[in-house]
Amino acid sequence: MPIKQLSAEEIRTWTLERKDRWWLENVFRGDMPQLTVRSALTGVVLGGILSLTNLYVGIRTGWTLGVGITSVVLAFAAFKLLSRIGLGRDLTILENNAMQSVATSAGYMTSPLMASLPAYMMVTGRPVPPWQVICWSIGIATMGALFAFPLKKRFVNEEQLPFPEGFAAGVVMDNLHSEGGALGLFKAKVLGAGAILSALIQLIRSAKVMHALRLPFALPEYWDELVYRLGASPRIAGVLLRDLGVEVDTSVVMLGTGGLMGIKAGLSLLVGALVNYLVLAPVLMNRGIIEGTGYRNITRWSLWWGVAMMTTASLFSFFSRPGMLLSSFRGLLRRGPGQRDVIGHIELPLKVSAWGIPVLGGLVVAMGHAFFGVRWWMGAIAVPLVFVFAIIAVNSTGLTSITPTGAMGKLTQLTFGAIAPGNMTTNLMTAGITGETVLSASNLLMDIKPGFMLGAKPRQQAMGHVIGIVAGSLVVVPVFYLIFQGDVSRFGQGSMPLPGAQVWKAVAELLAKGFSTVHLTARWAMLLGAVLGIAFEWCNVRLKGRFPISGVGLGLATVVPFPDCLSMALGAILFWLLGRWLKDKRGLGYRTFVDNRETLCAGIIAGGALIGIILILLENAVLR
Repeated sequence: MPIKQLSAEEIRTWTLERKDRWWLENVFRGDMPQLTVRSALTGVVLGGILSLTNLYVGIRTGWTLGVGITSVVLAFAAFKLLSRIGLGRDLTILENNAMQSVATSAGYMTSPLMASLPAYMMVTGRPVPPWQVICWSIGIATMGALFAFPLKKRFVNEEQLPFPEGFAAGVVMDNLHSEGGALGLFKAKVLGAGAILSALIQLIRSAKVMHALRLPFALPEYWDELVYRLGASPRIAGVLLRDLGVEVDTSVVMLGTGGLMGIKAGLSLLVGALVNYLVLAPVLMNRGIIEGTGYRNITRWSLWWGVAMMTTASLFSFFSRPGMLLSSFRGLLRRGPGQRDVIGHIELPLKVSAWGIPVLGGLVVAMGHAFFGVRWWMGAIAVPLVFVFAIIAVNSTGLTSITPTGAMGKLTQLTFGAIAPGNMTTNLMTAGITGETVLSASNLLMDIKPGFMLGAKPRQQAMGHVIGIVAGSLVVVPVFYLIFQGDVSRFGQGSMPLPGAQVWKAVAELLAKGFSTVHLTARWAMLLGAVLGIAFEWCNVRLKGRFPISGVGLGLATVVPFPDCLSMALGAILFWLLGRWLKDKRGLGYRTFVDNRETLCAGIIAGGALIGIILILLENAVLR
């Protein structure tokens, strides 16, 4: 059924009290079951599983993908099947919504493991004890949730910003629960088909698994291995393509990732990878500026221009919209004279945030001091910055679904580079406090949006979000440590490129040691990258997003292995072409590859990523 919403004119002219009263009378579903035991447990299970897919993708690309719609489809299909065979009953629409709040927050708990924490370990050369990582991750994510609720009235109830990803989840749930289940089961089949295909490919390409199963063949990890087996040795400027890290992956996980990111980001990665690995790297190797071969040695030089481009592009994009920045603060918690909170009885009481933020903020500062050596007063400065950055980040997320975590982290790094010059650990961990706390705040309001659309109780969604935070941390942290086995030297190479952490580390090193420690050619490349980052984003602003290259995407290619860049670009191009070729909206091809592109790509990522992590763990423990 159509979701009831106010018109743009009503949102603009009505008072907050009138909007809340209309929502209470027309949208709110009363005491319909929401955060039940089964919805919470389902969210914990699905969120824990899907958080591992984010762990795999994050280690490879530095990106974190939303798992909300995937969890909604899986939960709906599972309970629909149980209902049909008489072993249960369907989830209500609000139970499904509460479940996705739990699952989504669990899925995003990989964020600290992709950026500040591994960067800190690379700088110090020692692993942080897992229990400290769990406590730290739960603390900053929960603090983000507490910062979010004072902002809910402004951005969700008052301005009713779109929060596009959350809006899409709300529409999907409304369609699933109002069309007799056929759409949901079709989505589940698409997701399952993608997962099975991707998982099978991951298994077949593992020589150790094939040997253990006594099967005589295995798909090569890279297609170009077939060329080398034939005795060929393709080169550029005299350097073997293999030594440049230029290979073609047989896995389809990154293909699915590219299908989700879109054509602009995919093309940007492709251009950046071609320039970095096929043009710059062979020239610099021949001149002895890049010593050695392979991804890690190339990245030691190339990350400088890439980081400069990503930093200037993200900051220019961030500050290029002064109107949005000003609107972030204008009218915060605004309420006219004599107005009252007509839905206060179902909201999370603001006193929870009023008391919780100082208490939890103090705890985070104490952990920063005890775990990472951050001085008390420096940690205390980072907590108020969260409030300022959260207002800005939530506004950005509400309008675009893009949370400028990188920009928030860079601003904090620049701030503490001036306050504590030379102190890389403080630089990293204070940036972790601000960047990862505002990410949690933005994610919670993204979860709140579909609940607001469907008439859910915000208080129960907040509770579900915190449950997911704890569940996700307890799953991803132990698995992360099983993967790298306490050996920090594995970061930045092989199966753990961790490009996000490399960017954070590079910024901290530059602020601490200065430009003199960077090779002269890299310094000129940094300058050029910084200028191009601004130029690309200026073009994007002037052309209202229609410029074909993203400075952030192009710069990211310098710290992501070539095979992953190529696969993601091919995935983006493939699904873009399918969207143009397939026109019959009732045909199976259109329904699968266009209507359910996100579902299919999510299945491809989930199936391959989960098997990929299992294979890494098996190879570490059994198949050596």
